Amino acid sequence: QVQLVESGGGLVQAGGSLRLSCAASGIRFSINALGWYRQVPGKQRELVATITDGENTNYADSVKGRFTISRDNTKNTVYLQMNSLKPEDTAVYYCNTVMITRTTIPLGNWGKGTQVTVSS
Repeated sequence: QVQLVESGGGLVQAGGSLRLSCAASGIRFSINALGWYRQVPGKQRELVATITDGENTNYADSVKGRFTISRDNTKNTVYLQMNSLKPEDTAVYYCNTVMITRTTIPLGNWGKGTQVTVSS
C-alpha cells in the first residue's frame, strides 16, 4: 500500500525558509515522477513543483526562483526547499506520485499534508 508522509512545515516570517520532506513507501520510488501540491481552504489544490525519475524539474510560475524540488532515491524521499517565503505561500502542502503528460495527474491517495504558515 502506497503511503506518503509529509513533514517539515511550520510558522515562519516572510522572507524565511522551510524545507519540506515527503517519505514514500509501498512504491518503486526511483521510477516515479513526484509532485508537491498546496491547498488553501476553500480553493482547489494547486500544483507547485514536479520532478521526474530523471530529475527534470518544473515549477509553478508563482514559486519559480524561490522553491527547489529534489529527491533522494536512497531514502525514498522528495524534498521541497522553500526560500523567500511570502504570506501567499501559506497553505497545506502535499506530495504525490504523478503522471506527467500534457497535464500533471496525481496518482496516489493524498496524505495528511504539512501546514506552512508565513506571517507578514
